[in-house]
Amino acid sequence: MADFDPEKFEDKYVHYFNELQKAYKNAFNRLNDRYDSELIHAIDQQILNESEPFYEGDGEFRVELPENPVERVQGIVVKDEKVEEMLDIYVEEIETELRRVFGFESESE
Repeated sequence: MADFDPEKFEDKYVHYFNELQKAYKNAFNRLNDRYDSELIHAIDQQILNESEPFYEGDGEFRVELPENPVERVQGIVVKDEKVEEMLDIYVEEIETELRRVFGFESESE
């Protein structure tokens, strides 16, 4: 793990690309094992590919989604409410993984 510097996180893709990839991949793998993999893949590829993680301070991260995220899900039959619910779970998991990868939270938390 790289030493976390909030100022460097402003240019995150230069300084923390590998850590970001690891956090997103960990979240994907965890959810793909527990939930409908077709929906997880759709959210990953059609919504989260354009998401943007931000450091909020005090060890907290926020993932900003593109506009109209639910409308982006194509190619599978699923109710909007289910997409919204799964997206909320997925974003929360990414934020947790970001805290873990950057050393703000241990695996057991």
